Amino acid sequence: MEGTVITRHDQGARGEYHAAVPGSEAIGRLTYQRRRSADGGDVLVADHTLVPPEIGGRGVAARLVEALVADAREEGNRIVPQCSYVEAMFRRHPQWADLRA
Repeated sequence: MEGTVITRHDQGARGEYHAAVPGSEAIGRLTYQRRRSADGGDVLVADHTLVPPEIGGRGVAARLVEALVADAREEGNRIVPQCSYVEAMFRRHPQWADLRA
C-alpha cells in the first residue's frame, strides 16, 4: 500500500517488523526469532504475522514478509516460515526458495 512505512525492531534473539499505515494508529507486525544454523549463519524463524482488521485487506502482511525477505537476502540469512501466512507467501514466490532454511 502506498505510504505504508515498514520498520525493523531487532532485539538480538527476537525481532519484529512493524507496518504503519497512513491515517491509522493500528500497526501490523511480523515477529521472528533468530537462531544460529549449523553453518554458523543466522536463521530467522518467522513465527507470527498480525494485521489488525482496521488496516487489513491493503497488502500490509505481504509488505511485512517482503521486508523480511529483502533483509534476509541482503544480510545472508535464511528463513523458517513457521507462520502460515509466511509459508503461503513462500509458496507464491518460488524465487525465494534459496532463503528457506
